[in-house]
Amino acid sequence: MQSFRVNRDLPEGRYKLRDVFLGLEDVDPLKKTVGHPSVLKKMIDSSRVTIAPDTQYMYVNDDDGSLVVGLEYLRTADTRYLYLDIIHELVHVKQYLDGKALFDESYNYVDRPTEIEAYQCAVEEGRKIGMDDAAIAEYLYVEWVTRKEYARLLRTLGVRPSPE
Repeated sequence: MQSFRVNRDLPEGRYKLRDVFLGLEDVDPLKKTVGHPSVLKKMIDSSRVTIAPDTQYMYVNDDDGSLVVGLEYLRTADTRYLYLDIIHELVHVKQYLDGKALFDESYNYVDRPTEIEAYQCAVEEGRKIGMDDAAIAEYLYVEWVTRKEYARLLRTLGVRPSPE
């Protein structure tokens, strides 16, 4: 995460990935997931990011494989969360390029193979940068899943839930 940088001052609009997020070429779990380093470099060089005022987090646009990040989220989110989110979403970009269905409705969100793969990559990197399971569990919480689904996601990813 040492080389990771976020340009938080950009206004809404569409940008090259490198104009918004820098230092992603050396993320080991991402390199492992994407495959050859030249594929990762090409993916980073060609990816686009839309900064949108009406988006809360970050996601991949399944129409064109670009990233969308919320303006307020970009400005205020914990840098570790942005770092893990961009890793997670770049896994989805790779999946998109491979022709995988990113939003396969036949699976519950926490059971979707594309989500599991992306979260596994983020969890691996989270541990590498020194986050403990409590911090990773906090990062993984999203309000659109039930407590039962969240517990299942943590189990699937091998993350011990924090004591309440």
